[in-house]
Amino acid sequence: MPTDYDAPRTTDPAGATSALDELDLKPTARADSDEAEVVESLELPGADLSGEELTVRVVPKQEDEFTCTRCFLVQHHSRKVSAAGEDPYCRDCA
Repeated sequence: MPTDYDAPRTTDPAGATSALDELDLKPTARADSDEAEVVESLELPGADLSGEELTVRVVPKQEDEFTCTRCFLVQHHSRKVSAAGEDPYCRDCA
């Protein structure tokens, strides 16, 4: 028998319950929490971190390293491509 999909839908037979009624949904604690509290806990990219303090160990330039005159990064001497007498620069800047 063909089905007419444009016909109005009939209601469920008496006594039938839907699957949503059987779930017994209750609000969760997360839904009841304060929105401001949730927003404060999020870390956004580009946030102002001027009040934060970082601890970084700084190591001085070693004898086998040089500072590239183009990118100003400290590189190992094996990455140096400039000739003697020229300003030192690295392979990436060559």
